[in-house]
Amino acid sequence: MLRNWAGNHTYVAERVHHPTSVDELSEIVARSDRVRALGTRHAFTDLADSIGDLVSTQDLGQDIDIDAVRRVVRVSGGVSYGVLAGRLAEAGWALATMASLPHISVAGAIATGTHGSGDRTGSLAAAVAALEMVGADGELRTVSRGEPDFDGSVVSLGALGVTTHVTLDIEPSYDVRQDLYTDLPWDVAVEHLDAITASAYSVSLFTDWLSGTVQQVWLKSRGTVPPADLFGSAPAAATLHMLAGADVEAVTRQGGVSGSWHQRLPHFRLEFTPSRGEELQSEYLVPRPQAPAAIERLRALAPSYAALLQVAEIRTIAADSLWLSGAYDQDVVAFHFTWLRDVSGVYAALPAIEEALLPLGGRPHWGKCFAASADLLRPLYPRFDDFRDLVSGVDPSRKFQNAFLERCLELGA
Repeated sequence: MLRNWAGNHTYVAERVHHPTSVDELSEIVARSDRVRALGTRHAFTDLADSIGDLVSTQDLGQDIDIDAVRRVVRVSGGVSYGVLAGRLAEAGWALATMASLPHISVAGAIATGTHGSGDRTGSLAAAVAALEMVGADGELRTVSRGEPDFDGSVVSLGALGVTTHVTLDIEPSYDVRQDLYTDLPWDVAVEHLDAITASAYSVSLFTDWLSGTVQQVWLKSRGTVPPADLFGSAPAAATLHMLAGADVEAVTRQGGVSGSWHQRLPHFRLEFTPSRGEELQSEYLVPRPQAPAAIERLRALAPSYAALLQVAEIRTIAADSLWLSGAYDQDVVAFHFTWLRDVSGVYAALPAIEEALLPLGGRPHWGKCFAASADLLRPLYPRFDDFRDLVSGVDPSRKFQNAFLERCLELGA
């Protein structure tokens, strides 16, 4: 019985294949009636499931080929960001950003619009220069930045094929220091939100939404210079985990000690179980001007969902041009929820949260728990129907479709 990482979804696929070459993958896809790619199983829903076949990308190789002249790296889609980052750092190169978990696969994270944090930093998908994928006919094709279909093909939810390799932008390696502050009053946080998120290269605010303060602020600064005083909030006296009672050994080095970018930008260390594991997650990306209103609404709603919440996180992401990206055409503030693994309770709480955030332009993270269906999602994505047309042209037989795509994009058989 195959389950996702969180343990809340059991896959219904009839078969799970583990191809070890692109040729083998192509043969499987060509003969399948329904098929989906399966990465590190970090989606919290049925996004990666299929009523037919699943093809794991984990055995398709660990290619990591650096092109120093073009400043790109070509990597197998099933490679985790943690493995890729380690190899890049050894060679003196870096990515612009990383997600909080380094355990997620490159192709899966990109396909769902996963991100890190930073006012001037785009999502993981924004770094994509080219994709190689096996289409419905079993043929391998490449789509590159600048081509007509590229912006619709990157955050694709697996609807266009199985990604075998991704080419990503890279830059020279750099150091990062991580400093934590505690108990930032909410009125100060809201009044100075822009200054706070601009105070470091990557900024995360952690809260329970009930207290009068933001309990923790994580500042990840490039270089060795400490950040300025954070509006009177106290520097953390010891290493902290954002989840109460969790093992601090799992988090990346704090206390202002500089280290390689790949050992500071994620919240969690690759060699440890990320977060707690037994949890659900939701996230909504709200246009930056609407962030104060979103904060006000979430604080007002907090008593209705506080018993389900382990912690909430606020981050920022720069705009991109990718059709189904949460940051398409606008800078956003992301409101993330780490829930207890109470499926019925969480899904009962989500409609009220979405009633508060979707009218502000809030877009759900595709890989996490949300309740909105296609009728509510379509107005949030100006290129929604363009993406549906792209899918129809690339996969007219709907080989890569599943219940999630039918529910969220009205992409049925």
